[in-house]
Amino acid sequence: MYPFQYQRATTPEQAVAAVAKVSGAAFVAGGTSQLDLMKEDVLRPSLLVDVSPLPLKTISAFEGGLRLGAGVSNTAAAIHPEVQARYPAVSEALLAGASTQIRNMASMGGNPLQRTRCPYFRDPAQPCNKREPGTGCAALKGLNRVHAIFGASTACVATHPSDLAVALAALDAQVQVTGPGGTRTIAFPDLHRLPGDTPQQDTTLVPGELITSIDLPSFTGRSHYLKVRERASYAFALVSCAVALEMDGKKIRRARVALGGVAHKPWRVPAAEALLAGKKPSEKLFRAATEVAFADAKPLEHNAYKLTMGRNLMLRALLETSGLQPLQGPAGTAFAASVGGVGGE
Repeated sequence: MYPFQYQRATTPEQAVAAVAKVSGAAFVAGGTSQLDLMKEDVLRPSLLVDVSPLPLKTISAFEGGLRLGAGVSNTAAAIHPEVQARYPAVSEALLAGASTQIRNMASMGGNPLQRTRCPYFRDPAQPCNKREPGTGCAALKGLNRVHAIFGASTACVATHPSDLAVALAALDAQVQVTGPGGTRTIAFPDLHRLPGDTPQQDTTLVPGELITSIDLPSFTGRSHYLKVRERASYAFALVSCAVALEMDGKKIRRARVALGGVAHKPWRVPAAEALLAGKKPSEKLFRAATEVAFADAKPLEHNAYKLTMGRNLMLRALLETSGLQPLQGPAGTAFAASVGGVGGE
């Protein structure tokens, strides 16, 4: 592992100041993904500022919704009664995403910031524009079966790995950050960015900005999260889908759909959402929405299977969220997230 300095912060302001003044500095909380990358010589921070001691570990009511402190563990958020009852997609995504040991360490602020699981990014012997800008993208002509079908560029075809991020995107969560320039609010769908010519930049955060909380808005509808993976036990999604539906009687007043495992960021499908609005749920309607959602997909040599898999998964998520198809298990639990339901292609 590359040598680095370590510092524990006691206030958000202290943490921000420490990172902002040192080139190559980074925050660390649970470190469940970050430390792996350091061991693999992919990340070489000059300074790690530990934000785990900060007083950001509470879940509280906020403007009719919930405010989840950035230091809240994934386990604490997943099993919180209000999260399970009002935002089951969040609980399902967290429980489907990692083992208990990892969830106990991983933080709500850190989970959406984890780096891609692209094997070329994690192998310093391979060219990767995300790891070393200008070296090329080995995945373009390599084994790209787990890579993006939306929003990719010639510089990068990596996908974002977070299950939680997909659920938060579908629920229109907001991210509160503090940094050298003060505080600001970021709509969750705007937190992550597409690769373009600068794939090394995963998010719209500026250097030194620290996430302090994730806010879930007031929501009285239904939400669920489903994923397909290669093995039943805590694998990353080949494709995933989060759905949030608000009803007006028997019709859909508003629909929000986010896809995971298909792009550099959680992928919202506004055209499909618009198609669903104002209509009565039916399998025919949902199938039409899936066709619209994947109409602009651009598969690579080895990942065209994601089109059929993604349409089928989105259909299933819509059927479950609307109540037309019973859940496999209680909402807000791992059993509702199709854990082990489908494996591989």
